[in-house]
Amino acid sequence: MGKYLLKLPKMGESVTEATLTTWLKDVGDSIEIDESIVEVATDKIDSDVPSEVEGILLEKKFQVNEIIQVGDVIAVIEIAGADEASEEEVVSELLPEAKETPKEDPVAAIEAAVSSVQSTVQTPTISSSDKKRFYSPLVKNIAKEDGIALEELENIQGTGDKGRVTKKDILGYIKTRTAAPVQSEIQIEEKQIDTPKPAPTRISGQDQHIEMTRMGKMISDHMVNSRKISAHVQSFVEVDVTDLWDWRERVKGKFQKREQEKLTFTPIFIATVVQALKEFPLLNSSVSENTIIQKKVINVGIATALGDGNLIVPVIKNTDHLNLVGLARAVNDLSIRARNNELEPDEVQGGTYTVTNVGNFGSITGIPIINQPQVGILAIGVIRKMPAVIETTNGDFIGIRRKMILCHSYDHRIINGAMGGQFVKAVADALEQWDTSIDF
Repeated sequence: MGKYLLKLPKMGESVTEATLTTWLKDVGDSIEIDESIVEVATDKIDSDVPSEVEGILLEKKFQVNEIIQVGDVIAVIEIAGADEASEEEVVSELLPEAKETPKEDPVAAIEAAVSSVQSTVQTPTISSSDKKRFYSPLVKNIAKEDGIALEELENIQGTGDKGRVTKKDILGYIKTRTAAPVQSEIQIEEKQIDTPKPAPTRISGQDQHIEMTRMGKMISDHMVNSRKISAHVQSFVEVDVTDLWDWRERVKGKFQKREQEKLTFTPIFIATVVQALKEFPLLNSSVSENTIIQKKVINVGIATALGDGNLIVPVIKNTDHLNLVGLARAVNDLSIRARNNELEPDEVQGGTYTVTNVGNFGSITGIPIINQPQVGILAIGVIRKMPAVIETTNGDFIGIRRKMILCHSYDHRIINGAMGGQFVKAVADALEQWDTSIDF
């Protein structure tokens, strides 16, 4: 008999850890090849982890709600057919046919690298040079909340793999702890930052207490962290889209008949954003400490509202390689599958710039928060009929025009006001100068 070590596979770009949500098998259960053993959740999407062997589940290495790093052993499976004990490892990616099972809470969206943002801003990690063993984010959060310093944490007896301190270990330690809480390094850092404390909330007997969903908590952390990381600044431009509106009204029926796709304004907006990103490539960047990483590919994320009020950002990869028909198909496909919780992990990662159409909800405009680690995001307001001054060779007169407002939020650490304003003006010019001779 042999042993097979089932590891947490890589689940997409920038995803380094996952939370164990459900065990689908118990110790002693038989396991078939490709049968799912455990369900895990990342900050992007929920997935099942299947077995690549047939055998018996011998051991569970993690409990529900514990954090698992990519490459960690989740379970040990006994397999037949080996003359001597051997340890084989699962290091493969999730198979394409292993589709994610829809969960109660769909996950977001959110742009790649939420995990790294949270670890560097929300809960500063203990660097590898200062620690003797690994601590999961869950253990570090508990230590932070109870004022347990690094030196004190090192003295806790761990019962996990390789002496790792588990949630059970640290909670048991806190119960028996008699000494006064020692101020942790994390708390010292927070005091130096002088973060204002929220005012106490008054609760009456008739108030309804609503627990935030896991996805809601992740979105909350992602947005707060983004404001801490980037120096947000905005530029606004009013756009006259009367000619564009009339053109779409004229061709949308023929477009749908020929391409079997609806022609919404979103792919048109994305096409003009791509054009502007080519003109101002610094907006297609990210920042890593003191280094600017200018991306060669253009991957535009589309902020999409879900039925439960949460938000996810599916990404159109290589957006600059698609024409209007390709963009329309990508937008329609991703939007539908996002609302049905059918997105693959890689489809919500790798974005280099984000567009959010707040006009879908009747908003005149909105001031969006940058989707880390990107440096820009464009909010598109509702198209309205507006009185406007029309200039002609025979003089000016007042007429009815269709107008909208664009709000460009950008990271002032590397994008100055001139470039941020020129970028959104370039998008506006492209919309006002749209080629209305295009026909379908």
